[in-house]
Amino acid sequence: MLARKSIIPEEYVLARIAAENLRKPRIRDRLRKARFVAKNGACNVAHKNIREQGRFLQDVFTTLVDLKWRHTLVIFTMSFLCSWLLFAMMWWLVAFAHGDMDIRENIMRREPCVANVKSFTAAFLFSIEVQVTIGFGGRMMTEECPLAITLLIMQNIVGLIVNAVMLGCIFMKTAQSHRRAETLIFSRHAVIAVRNGKLCLMFRVGDLRKSMIISASVRIQVIRKTVTPEGEVIPIHQIDVPVDNSMDNNNIFLVAPLIVCHVIDKRSPLYDVSASDLSTQDLEVIVILEGVVETTGITTQARTSYITEEILWGHRFVSIVSEEEGIYSVDYSKFGNTTKVATPRCSARELDEKPSILIQTLQKSELSHQNSLRKRNSMRRNNSMRRTNSMRRNNSGLIIPKVQFMTPEQNKSSGET
Repeated sequence: MLARKSIIPEEYVLARIAAENLRKPRIRDRLRKARFVAKNGACNVAHKNIREQGRFLQDVFTTLVDLKWRHTLVIFTMSFLCSWLLFAMMWWLVAFAHGDMDIRENIMRREPCVANVKSFTAAFLFSIEVQVTIGFGGRMMTEECPLAITLLIMQNIVGLIVNAVMLGCIFMKTAQSHRRAETLIFSRHAVIAVRNGKLCLMFRVGDLRKSMIISASVRIQVIRKTVTPEGEVIPIHQIDVPVDNSMDNNNIFLVAPLIVCHVIDKRSPLYDVSASDLSTQDLEVIVILEGVVETTGITTQARTSYITEEILWGHRFVSIVSEEEGIYSVDYSKFGNTTKVATPRCSARELDEKPSILIQTLQKSELSHQNSLRKRNSMRRNNSMRRTNSMRRNNSGLIIPKVQFMTPEQNKSSGET
């Protein structure tokens, strides 16, 4: 079959495709960078090929607490059902061995071990009554069988152990420390700007609850891939970063949102990083906030991280705390808002070696600010002049011509002339 001939000339189609390719170059998507800690604080680590699985069974309680809720509820339900069924089978065997299952009424029997237990269903109900301490009164123990008394003691002990373990597990899951950390928030981005003549890495942290976090402290770590002089590759090299705080123990009073600052000095791993080098750096800044919950006394920890794409150079956080009618008001709608400020694009090392760079940057920003003010003022003057001219034109079009009235004598004199 012959191919159809296109209506549009082939030369035009080829030229159009080439032009589109030139206007829209193909850009390869960057590979998504793996981060060690997610924004919500979860550690992005997958544990594989664990051979010694029995270690988890040595600490059963912690294993149960770490399980998901659906698994915990299934284990919670099955533990009670299995214990009831197990002891129901034992009660049935005791009654069967004693001859309590003989339902013939014409035979005189001795007193049963458990009254009214003549089937497995009755033994199951009696097992539930014993372990849950309900006691409806229809089925009860007698003094006939010492074995039944021993079994009753065993079931009470086992039932208390199961209740203590399972209820404690449920309580610990509902009162876990990371639940309180859900109301501890961090800013979406971190910023780098000049504070007190030094380049600083800053981020904002806040607490949404009125109940305080006692002895709250902030730690910062930088994780990066390093290679030792011997050639050893360390994929996750953790470097502690000092926090600029007047307190020696880095405790903060987290009543209102605070801006945590790290001065980029010689001890900082960001000392040689400039604005142009920041996007090429393979590093991650991890922030850890620890403290004691005031209401429960449980230690909680909130975490987040900032990769290089989430660090804004030359920005500063806007103020969100204001005084209104004798109280301090916090506007959380501006919690992560930033504004651009004059910041040198060089690294902190270059800024320490040449302090004049900061002065020149501030002078340029001041000149640009003055020029912008002049432009605004000139634009305002031009707009005001245009408005006045337009108003004058409109008023001139609305002027009523003056009409001159003449007396009869003036009319006569004008006619004689």
